[in-house]
Amino acid sequence: MTTQHKQEILLEAGTNEMEIIEFYLGTQPFGINVQKLKEIIPFDQEAVTTIPGCGAGMLGTLLLRGNTIPLIDLKRHLTQKSSAANVDQRRVVLVCEFNNRINGFKVDGVNQIHRISWNDVQPMAGFIDQFRPRFTGSVNIDGREILIVDLEHIVTEFDPEANMDYEIDLRRDLFEEQRPHTREQMKLMMAEDSSLIRAGIERVLKSAGYTSLEVYADGQACHDRLLQLRQEVTNGSNLRDHLQLLITDIEMPKMDGLTLCKKIKSDPLLNELKVILFSSLINEQMSAKCDLVGADGYATKPQIPYLVEMIDSMLDISN
Repeated sequence: MTTQHKQEILLEAGTNEMEIIEFYLGTQPFGINVQKLKEIIPFDQEAVTTIPGCGAGMLGTLLLRGNTIPLIDLKRHLTQKSSAANVDQRRVVLVCEFNNRINGFKVDGVNQIHRISWNDVQPMAGFIDQFRPRFTGSVNIDGREILIVDLEHIVTEFDPEANMDYEIDLRRDLFEEQRPHTREQMKLMMAEDSSLIRAGIERVLKSAGYTSLEVYADGQACHDRLLQLRQEVTNGSNLRDHLQLLITDIEMPKMDGLTLCKKIKSDPLLNELKVILFSSLINEQMSAKCDLVGADGYATKPQIPYLVEMIDSMLDISN
């Protein structure tokens, strides 16, 4: 991809589009959001330091320009199979950055980058989602069903401290000391496609006292509910009587969080709703996009305590 193309992508926000890089584990195609990808490098076994006892999918650490990063064998972790000899010559490492961390993921090869609409991404079926799969959805491109990998989920399986649940224990006393009844009176909505992260955020918010919370697995379902509330506002009701704040992920099937926020802020009957974008993709460039669509705030996962403080500030919650 050219630098000019990258700059053009960065200027766009709220188009409900994304770019995925298609890669292979054996013959099965998978994909991740290009926003997470820093670079692709050839796999070099000599640059890997094995760490005993890490599990079959964790190869160890990879030396990358003087720095070491965790290296996960995606094929071994997802399929419990080693890379076949006939694909060894084209194995590469996807160096990814999200949640302010850098990790390497060894794959059998890469195909190309596709620009797609989030509307074409199908969420995982409900009966599969309950088992917390390592995928957030799938998209059909030229007859190939490409599974979108939940890299955040995978990292938490190797690094418990990357799991947002640990934030609950670190700040539990603070939450219990700061549980004004006004939190319970506030009505919140959340859109998040990852079942693991969705459950984690819900537990933390409710432990903090935000017990009135509607949860949706994709941006379109959330927007549909907002349109129902909009109709009630049209009939004379006040939006604040039904909902005060929305927390949304950015990467979601059907409708991404940037598009969802843009639709809300461009609607005269919904634009007073406070919107927080809570995503592993937050960096300087993504922050600019969040500002462009009118977000009231944004935070990177897993900054749960900061998220609660931001909600308190926006809703004027005080002891």
